Amino acid sequence: MPPGPLTLHYAITAWQLAPLVSAGLSVAAAGYVLAVRAGRGTGKRWPGGRTAAFFGGLCVIAVATQSSLGVYDDVLFSAHMVQHVLLIMVAPPLLVYGRPVTLALRAARGRARRALARAIRSRVASALTWPPAATALYCAVVALTHTPAVMDLVLRNNAAHDAEHALYLLAGYLFFLPVTGSEPIRWRLTVPGRYLMLVVAMMADSFTGAVFTFQSGEIFAPYAQTGRTWGPGLVADLHLGGYVMIAGSDIAMTVVALALAAGFYREALASARRERPGPAATAAEEARLAAYNSSLRELDAAGD
Repeated sequence: MPPGPLTLHYAITAWQLAPLVSAGLSVAAAGYVLAVRAGRGTGKRWPGGRTAAFFGGLCVIAVATQSSLGVYDDVLFSAHMVQHVLLIMVAPPLLVYGRPVTLALRAARGRARRALARAIRSRVASALTWPPAATALYCAVVALTHTPAVMDLVLRNNAAHDAEHALYLLAGYLFFLPVTGSEPIRWRLTVPGRYLMLVVAMMADSFTGAVFTFQSGEIFAPYAQTGRTWGPGLVADLHLGGYVMIAGSDIAMTVVALALAAGFYREALASARRERPGPAATAAEEARLAAYNSSLRELDAAGD
């Protein structure tokens, strides 16, 4: 039996426990906090904004999978699409901004740090974070997971549904890593390259969403078989899901693009100030450069 009508009350109060997801989020949160505390031994303060972003990403994952979205995603395609937007477009850039890899490098010691440094420099990591590959993976996941065959499997099999959620997070994280991240990966994109990735991903999202808005009948059999007698009709819900995907992508990618622009503007201002530095600014720049070079030497030493 499908759940009852999705009222405002149930949209706020309907929650379901996903033990595996809750355990994973708890481990990630605890590990991040412990790494922040361990990193204090280096004498370098970890930015609070990074921590807030990372925990914000974890909260988005919890809402997407365990709130009313998780309760109704097998009944309403539009709820599934809100889930999709949160898991592949909202949570990943927040997690990336939290810089968990950099934090782990700072907190790790000895053999663990050397192993992590080697993993970051490995061919597998380089291949997964190569911008064209990350963009292709993102577009493929968006398109293929919304074909009737895959949706039928996901809606009928809980394990497949959980795997789909994990795939969204992975594809989103790998995509946004070179776009917005400052982690110590091999690739460094130019400004036009970052915006090109955003445009390509937005086009893939919009095209897939538009396909749903042009359908004249339900294309996903499991939704037609739920027996739901409330809410939007099957076709109307399908169209609504398409609009959610288009609008969600436009909003998410635009926010990321604006955040990038703001960051580039701040860097330009800082660069202009460095061209006409006073004594205090010169000393601060020299200290910043020395700290950066020191971190590079530490990473090299860890990989040896």
